[in-house]
Amino acid sequence: MKIIEIKVMRGPNYWSIRRRKLIVMKIDLEDIENFPTNKIDGFCERMENILPSMVEHRCSEDSRGGFFSRVKEGTWMGHVIEHITLEIQSLAGMECGFGRTRSTGKPGVYNVVFSYMEEKVGVYAAKASVRIAEALIKGEEYDLENDIRTMREIREEDRFGPSTGSIVDEAVSRDIPFIRLNEGSLIQLGYGKNQVRFRATMTDQTSSIAVDIASNKDETKRMLGDAAIPVAKGVCIAYPEEVAEAVRKIGFPLVFKPLDGNHGKGASINVKTIEEANAAYEHAKKYSRKIIVEKFIEGFDFRILVIDHKFIAAALREPAHVIGDGVSTIQQLIDNENKDPRRGYGHENVLTEISIDRETVEQLNKKNYTIETILPKDELCYLKGTANLSTGGTSTDITDIVHPHNIFIFERISRIIGLDICGIDIMGTNLSEPLESTGSVVLEVNAAPGFRMHLAPANGMPRNVAAPVIDMLYPTGKSCRIPIIAVTGTNGKTTTTRLISHIVKNNGFKVGFTTSDGIYVGNSLLTKGDTTGPVSAEFILKDPTVEFAVLETARGGILRAGLGFSKCDIGVVTNVQADHMGLSDIDTLEEMAKVKAVVIESVKRDGYAVINADNKYCVTIGKNASCNVAYFSIDENNPIIIEHCKKGGIAAIYENGYITIKKGEWKFRVEKATLIPLTFGGRVTFMIYNVLAATLASYVYGFKIEDIRMSLETFIPSSAQTPGRMNIFEFKDFKVMIDFAHNPDGFMGIKEFLATIVSPSKIGIITGTGDRRDSDIRELGKISAQMFDHIIIRQDKFLRGREADDIVKLLVEGIKQVNPNQSYEYIPKEVDALKHALSLAKPGTFITALSDVIDNAIDIVQSYLDKERGQ
Repeated sequence: MKIIEIKVMRGPNYWSIRRRKLIVMKIDLEDIENFPTNKIDGFCERMENILPSMVEHRCSEDSRGGFFSRVKEGTWMGHVIEHITLEIQSLAGMECGFGRTRSTGKPGVYNVVFSYMEEKVGVYAAKASVRIAEALIKGEEYDLENDIRTMREIREEDRFGPSTGSIVDEAVSRDIPFIRLNEGSLIQLGYGKNQVRFRATMTDQTSSIAVDIASNKDETKRMLGDAAIPVAKGVCIAYPEEVAEAVRKIGFPLVFKPLDGNHGKGASINVKTIEEANAAYEHAKKYSRKIIVEKFIEGFDFRILVIDHKFIAAALREPAHVIGDGVSTIQQLIDNENKDPRRGYGHENVLTEISIDRETVEQLNKKNYTIETILPKDELCYLKGTANLSTGGTSTDITDIVHPHNIFIFERISRIIGLDICGIDIMGTNLSEPLESTGSVVLEVNAAPGFRMHLAPANGMPRNVAAPVIDMLYPTGKSCRIPIIAVTGTNGKTTTTRLISHIVKNNGFKVGFTTSDGIYVGNSLLTKGDTTGPVSAEFILKDPTVEFAVLETARGGILRAGLGFSKCDIGVVTNVQADHMGLSDIDTLEEMAKVKAVVIESVKRDGYAVINADNKYCVTIGKNASCNVAYFSIDENNPIIIEHCKKGGIAAIYENGYITIKKGEWKFRVEKATLIPLTFGGRVTFMIYNVLAATLASYVYGFKIEDIRMSLETFIPSSAQTPGRMNIFEFKDFKVMIDFAHNPDGFMGIKEFLATIVSPSKIGIITGTGDRRDSDIRELGKISAQMFDHIIIRQDKFLRGREADDIVKLLVEGIKQVNPNQSYEYIPKEVDALKHALSLAKPGTFITALSDVIDNAIDIVQSYLDKERGQ
């Protein structure tokens, strides 16, 4: 067996709209294709032995043990690998329940599709599942525990922390989209100008001055003390010789902690001797140049959470500890405590496993204990100096018993320091009485406080502390999205996208749009190239200046990774034609239509699908849409249009030479086609289709007809406005047209236009695309022979898996089938082919260069035109 490729879906995709996080692994079973599981001796028994928990996989039997029954009866190895990927992820603590295995149509080659929680873990699981299957087939030993351990480690490195994850989950529950901006915890919520950002529990509303104050514990104490907030007596020192003076001034017991430390790092508590004090100073010095020395206050450690200056939650924190039984050593007690199912690796569970480190040894030394000491029965032994959950501490929710006076103090503290999300550490006996009456003090104030202790306390009620964060970032009435129009189809996508963007821009929006030639914001080209995939869509949606997005969305990106957005307001399908057939296991037009339908299935329920009523595959997409549908057609008598409008639907039609909106039985004429430059005087049918699609999408969004009309009249086809889309350069005696047409349907559109051109000599420069089917390349040759007097065959820069001679041979075969005497020649380089065509031009000649490298062709022709004009 061998893995051909692994693709990661991150958005709505060909396999599932709802399940956006999928791994698609294409695998070739090779010889194993001939051996279903019942023909491999002992296979099922070995599988039951290494993965006994798979008895819970019901499979199509829909009963416990159903999958094992299938294996015994005989099933294909791709199906087995699918189930292994899901099970090993579950064993690593990531429950993933969706899987599909589908044949590609090639013997032994399958797409194994399964869900994942963490992307890198999913990819690892894909590869590991094949290794496991191979070991089971051969009857070899396999270290499954190593895979499980590795996946857990990868997850901890890759996943969101509890705080970040809780905010993201709350946002998702409210249908707020998010984008992870780095491999850490920097997250964008919302799109474009309506985005907000946060990292862990710091937001883009968090004051940097407030963070600086909170990070300086000495400054924090001073400000709080000046505001009559009870704080612990203490001093700040920077040199070893200052330790003794601090001891003399404050008196034992003491707390030493770094001035700008966090998570309890470098802290030592209940320091009672000068030797301990010097050691505590050296320990804290590792984390900060300056050290806070405070009076150690007897009592409990409390953490208060204030969000948007409102009290949200309170927790009692207790350091990691064990309780003696009079029999077990401290090491044994720790091991037993770590067996608690609530404890796990890192942040995977409510509690973290207790580790033995320097701090543990120091805590034990204070009692003259070691990890081999047998702890007396019922004695509580603290293993850490601080109550942080990340070091094994526990928390108990006490939100409901906090005294109102204390709530007043806590909310006041958040405003004094200025933090929008504020963690306050209190040391005292209880919070059910005013701080002053119990001698309780504020130890410190934390920017970016952890949420874990409140989200999942070891005891008490969990609190959804992420909800008030989202309430603060997106108060009632504030939108998190920007309008998105997504354009897909075989031909016409780029022109339609550009025209819609032009209409949007003329209506006062800062528009960001993606096309096959680049990414644009407003009038600026920011990135050149084919930018029609999810990464390019995210580029626009991450831009804080963008108010409206128009996204060309091609099949390649959908199949490679899914959509780069969760939902759109309007989805446009220009047409579904034969192009890219046989690539990525898409072999039929029905399958291609399913790819394009991903865009329509992602339209909001109250949004619109704008569908070509003259294309039967598009009509099928429209009939299956779960949103509003509007159709466009060049034939007002199209039965789909008639039926749709009878029901009160909206359509765009071409009637009596006009681009017309039809709403129910009413007609609203937008503009005469001859007055719309893009239609070339109404002579180019495929451009009329593009105008209809853009007009209809703009109308259903809500733009006024008079505004749409003005935009149609001012959208001038040119190498600047529509590069590579029927760009015509007028020389003194001849004309040159450059177009991106690269498939039979595109060639047919050019043929139709050239039929309206009167010319004594029509010269065509053509090529074939290497990753297309033989029949598609031949068809290009056939159509070329029908529209050109002389053909120049050139070579693509990228042959995409074919030899150049093979492409030329197929084109010539097509040409000869139509006209055995057709005049043609082969000039490999596009530059040379263009120069040669220009040298052949006589008065009235019309040269057509069908090029997929638009910039080169335009630059060459423009340079010749400039020379002719003496520029």
